[in-house]
Amino acid sequence: MTHNDKEVELIQLEVLDKPKKKKEKVVAELQDLLRYERDYWESGFEHIAGIDEVGRGCLFGDVVAAAVILPRDLILEGVNDSKKLSEKKRDMLFELIMEKAISVGVGFADAKEIDHLNIKQATRLAMKRAVEGLGVRPDYLFVDAEKVDVTIPQMSIIKGDANSQSIAAASIIAKVTRDRLCKEEWETLYPDYGLSIHKGYATKFHREQIMALGATPMHRRSFLGNLLGEQQTLF
Repeated sequence: MTHNDKEVELIQLEVLDKPKKKKEKVVAELQDLLRYERDYWESGFEHIAGIDEVGRGCLFGDVVAAAVILPRDLILEGVNDSKKLSEKKRDMLFELIMEKAISVGVGFADAKEIDHLNIKQATRLAMKRAVEGLGVRPDYLFVDAEKVDVTIPQMSIIKGDANSQSIAAASIIAKVTRDRLCKEEWETLYPDYGLSIHKGYATKFHREQIMALGATPMHRRSFLGNLLGEQQTLF
């Protein structure tokens, strides 16, 4: 068993090590995250895909969406809104979801598409690509506060990553995928912008570097507003 396998196993067994009352509370909360899934499973929808995105508010890089189909009645402790989890916990849950999921699809919309379409439509495009990337066709979609342009029946769930395990799992896959791009590939391409730290969001340092160095081809021009003014880019 590898180090990662041990960490994954610990997450799965964590609930068993809690005192009885706490364990019962945790189990109840986990089951509550499956209330939407359970209703639709019982209605005959076998493969339900949760859909979520990350990077919508960034100045730099792609918006990334994920679609995840989990096995019926599988309970994954710790799967929740990715923004509420530590990086270490997200990474461990990413491996667990990838191991347990029936299918996972990831979709991207880049800065040019965001500038051309607007962020809402680009987000929907990334979500569509994530669904199309699934190896198994879903019977139903749960989407975090959005709509996907596909013929598959679907439901938009407000705060979906806090109310549906499938959407929460997609949130984690999308977040970890994008963070790794920021820390590795994109940081290597543009090492002076601090992408591994702020992940493309509009921090003070990031804005200062754009002003000093200009925008890269991966910056979203439609998000920069008056930041650059008439300043010419260096790339």
